[in-house]
Amino acid sequence: MARTIYVLNGPNLNLLGTREPETYGHATLADVETLCKMTAAQFGLEADCRQSNREGELVDFIHDARAKQAAGIIINAGGYSHTSIALHDALAAVKIPTVEVHISNIYAREDFRHHSFTAKAAFASLCGFGIDGYRLAIHGLAAKIGVREIASGAQA
Repeated sequence: MARTIYVLNGPNLNLLGTREPETYGHATLADVETLCKMTAAQFGLEADCRQSNREGELVDFIHDARAKQAAGIIINAGGYSHTSIALHDALAAVKIPTVEVHISNIYAREDFRHHSFTAKAAFASLCGFGIDGYRLAIHGLAAKIGVREIASGAQA
């Protein structure tokens, strides 16, 4: 079984910690990546964390996940979630179990954020948990692909 999960972050997430802290908190992208790597390791998985402000590069990351036979994808496509049919199509095409994450509660924000193209290509979507949503997403992804925590028993 593949042991790598891709954690993909879209536009402006490189500004975490300084961008609108009242909405996104004070954690940085480095904090998100550390959290993801530590959480993935609890399941014997490796988190390959990537960020891009460019839609096409995010599509390339999704294709790379397929080429490298990744076990899953966690994606926070940022503003592209609400606009990108290309990201939706890439996620649908690769057929890799995907969880969409948003740091803020997109349903408590502007109306245009209430629709997500990427969510329609994911088996689950989490929003409003801050960066802890990434940890929850990895737990959910691990359950979906049948991997158990190392500390709580043998891996599936």
